[in-house]
Amino acid sequence: MNRSTRARTLTGTALALATAMALTACGGNDDASSDAEPKKQTKSSEAAAVKNPVVASYDGGLYVLDGETLKLAKTIELPGFNRVNPAGDEDHVIVSTDTGFRVFDAARQEFTDAEFKGAKPGHVVRHGGKTVLFTDGTGEVNAFDPADLAGGKQPKTRSYTSAEPHHGVAIELADGELVTTLGTEEKRTGALVLDKNNKEIARAENCPGVHGEAAAQGDVVGLGCEDGVLLYKDGKFTKVDAPDDYARTGNQAGSDASPILLGDYKTDPDAELERPTRISLIDTRTAKMKLVDLGTSYSFRSLARGPHGEALVLGTNGVLHVIDPETGKAEKKIDAVGDWTEPLDWQQPRPTLFVRDHTAYVSDPGKRQLHSFDLDSGKKLTSVTLPKGTNELSGTVAGH
Repeated sequence: MNRSTRARTLTGTALALATAMALTACGGNDDASSDAEPKKQTKSSEAAAVKNPVVASYDGGLYVLDGETLKLAKTIELPGFNRVNPAGDEDHVIVSTDTGFRVFDAARQEFTDAEFKGAKPGHVVRHGGKTVLFTDGTGEVNAFDPADLAGGKQPKTRSYTSAEPHHGVAIELADGELVTTLGTEEKRTGALVLDKNNKEIARAENCPGVHGEAAAQGDVVGLGCEDGVLLYKDGKFTKVDAPDDYARTGNQAGSDASPILLGDYKTDPDAELERPTRISLIDTRTAKMKLVDLGTSYSFRSLARGPHGEALVLGTNGVLHVIDPETGKAEKKIDAVGDWTEPLDWQQPRPTLFVRDHTAYVSDPGKRQLHSFDLDSGKKLTSVTLPKGTNELSGTVAGH
């Protein structure tokens, strides 16, 4: 999986790229895009379909792998810094490039004709059978049913344009309500809610630096702030205050199986790069936040949820922590990769976690490796060594 009133300090190349960058994450991750014209791919209708494909980005392209064997099925050349997110069905992923969001048929290893053009493509959110794209450079929101991606055509969309462009995020609920952020390029303040006819029905402007989202059991939405979390539940906004005056929870992960949201937790507004060791668990039933110290730091690409609602965090000690969100206790610790350090430049590769059903995929870019683990047993399923170290990691995910 862009992101707070206090922009992340970038260095070197990242600083030069930042003004042309698409922010995203997901997931609430920090910001993104690419700096080169994406290369149109030649369609290969004769290519054998990949089973449960996993897609990993690298410097210059994408790798498409079989989700069970991790066998490399195809290499797609695509210059620039590109981001990957599930599209919401069993075939496609969304690729963020410098021209906008492009739809990639991962099963058949080819780009489709579907595309959402616009500067700085940002967050991709899947929830309740809808996929919502937020284009930071224009403030445009596009929501669609991922089933409409079948056949490679442009899906029918619901569109909304924010009052001003900003690094934002939007999510559509089961009843058709659309929760979307408020802000400008300089300052983000909160969120508003639109009914199914795009009429505003609720608003909250008490969420400074709003960034990232997650949905919990019961169609409850959480938005990260710099002083807590803003919840939208049963038609009303509620603020969950953090125990510290400054406490940024800009990246979250939710699960339909749990009323508790998982978030990061940063308390130093002046840090060039804060490496927190505490995570936040936000109980949407009580509007309370619990902090858990893992004893190891993690990055914005470290958070995910398991099939039973488990909170998953990949630490810089190389351990995948499987946490009971109700108690905050680690139920399991899986040795996934070796020790690693989060780079200062957020665009640089680091071990990344992607979870689908009962399988956790963990990249180890320094060794050019990708591993898969069974979350129930904690055992490694398989590994692969790739031609180049990977950056972002995603795949197809149906039924959200």
